Amino acid sequence: MNLVELNLSTIPYGQPIPFALRGVGGGLLANKGFVIRSADDLRVLLARGQALYVDTDESGESYRAFLSQIQSLLLSNKPLNQIASMTLQTTTAPAAATQDNSPPAWREWQLGLTQLLRTPSVADFAQRFEDLFSALNAYLLKNPDGALLALMQMSAEETRYYSATHAMLSSVICMTVARETLRWPENRVLPLGRAALSMNVGMAQLQDELAQQSTPLTPQQAQQVDQHSDASVSILRAMGITDPLWLDAVRTHHHRAPGKLSEKTLAQQMARLIQRSDIFGARIAPRINREPMSVTSAMQASYYDETKSMDEAGAALVKALGIYPPGAWVKLASAEIGVVVRRGASAASPRVAVLLNKSGMPTGEPIPRDTAQAAWKIVSPVAHKEVRVRLPLEKLLAL
Repeated sequence: MNLVELNLSTIPYGQPIPFALRGVGGGLLANKGFVIRSADDLRVLLARGQALYVDTDESGESYRAFLSQIQSLLLSNKPLNQIASMTLQTTTAPAAATQDNSPPAWREWQLGLTQLLRTPSVADFAQRFEDLFSALNAYLLKNPDGALLALMQMSAEETRYYSATHAMLSSVICMTVARETLRWPENRVLPLGRAALSMNVGMAQLQDELAQQSTPLTPQQAQQVDQHSDASVSILRAMGITDPLWLDAVRTHHHRAPGKLSEKTLAQQMARLIQRSDIFGARIAPRINREPMSVTSAMQASYYDETKSMDEAGAALVKALGIYPPGAWVKLASAEIGVVVRRGASAASPRVAVLLNKSGMPTGEPIPRDTAQAAWKIVSPVAHKEVRVRLPLEKLLAL
């Protein structure tokens, strides 16, 4: 451990810190990504640690980037108050190739699927799509809670690659529901997952643009949204996709068709599952002009159909994921705040990793809680934007 004391005047308020903060002796005070909102927060950290340090053995690259930004501002003769309020930029190294025991390359998958959906090419679409889908499905089979946790967090964090993140989350949700609740065989589960992953290829570029757009849809955009299901089928056919279940599920995934699943064709059942997961994923994701819904509100929107009655597909989704699925932030009866890391024995009692204590300060290390116990019962969901601590995706998955 190589501790270097930080100049407190260079620590900005309201911005994620790009390295872990440590106290005298190296004790962890706040993880990388923690947000110091005010001088009062800073005083609390100082009271615990006496001074603030960064371990350069642990955070060398991010610390050097931080120093480089300060040096650049000093050389440009910027005012000291601007240096003190500078925005810290966190760099993320490219994800490594996925090995048997290593976490998936989520960011690489996100970028690869973004490119694939925005600019499909008949020369390699089918192979690249199948490679990505096979990797996603393999990880889902090994660690369904980890897949849900990763994609829920990615959905809540940024909007630039909404179409790809939303597609992966929808696919994972659909396959989880089909396997765990509906008990479908694999020859039904796999076409369902592929359909969910490709349902919006007809408007992927537009989806990403709309997530960043603060104005209402133009008439042309509204028309493209209305026609995207048929456009997606046309593109998939042009890319060499011939599976009728896959194509029919994509074509009908926006049809308003409440009613019993048993009264629908298999493709219509798949489409209904895709629609319910689509609704859930869209409501938990932020937009440039609106805040995301709470997880419980998104669940409720999926649970009820167009007639305000219980929807079979929506009920299956809630049963499979629980009221608080992995990736959801929650407040406990103890006043602690944590992230759901694993589903529990009941829909309302998942396993939680506490990251903020009852005073709202970081715990240093995650504390496991079994919310089936009364002392740690979940009392409410917490909006992602209200959580001032951030863990890298790899650390979250390790929980």
